[in-house]
Amino acid sequence: MTGERRKYVREGEERRREALISSALDLVAEGGAPAATVRAIADRAGVTPGLIRHYFETKEDLTRAAYASVMQRMIADSSAVLAAAPADPAARLAVFVAASLRPPVVDPAALSIWAGFLHLVQRDPAMREVHRAHYLGYRDLLQGLIAALPRPADPATLRAQAIACNAVIDGLWLEGGALPEAFGPGELERIGLGAVGALLELDLVAALPPETAKDMP
Repeated sequence: MTGERRKYVREGEERRREALISSALDLVAEGGAPAATVRAIADRAGVTPGLIRHYFETKEDLTRAAYASVMQRMIADSSAVLAAAPADPAARLAVFVAASLRPPVVDPAALSIWAGFLHLVQRDPAMREVHRAHYLGYRDLLQGLIAALPRPADPATLRAQAIACNAVIDGLWLEGGALPEAFGPGELERIGLGAVGALLELDLVAALPPETAKDMP
């Protein structure tokens, strides 16, 4: 009985913590980081400002947790497709790139949140570390997919290719989130697959599994 009670308390506290993070993200998406004051977050979450201190020592801690949550979600949404992807290394890389350039990863709200936090990355060393850790996490995942391709490549080349491919994906993600109406269905994915494939000298569009390719007119 005691164990069940403790589990219930932990789950309840985790839900409240997530609600505070979600409220902070909504406010940042609507009005930038300055809009996410302690009072506004508390009002949006339906709690008292004092309760926030129970979960986060400072407002900056909440801000960092919120930014980490956004980055983690985008990485998770990009990599979720790998669970059902074929064993072929080129196909796995192709579905990962395509997933990184379509909803829910490409999303105007996510771009607004990212932009709202970006200036803090330069001012706050702890925020910079959050950014660094998640950037490297995504890049390392991408590098691992590139390294699995059946061809010789030394670590320095793999690193350079991962950085270049990541830059292509980031740039298209930025434009897709800022101007979603400027791109037709599947256009971002096709451009990204073509550009990443050109960097790696392989045809990633042809490597897409049929069930993924059918979503790209």
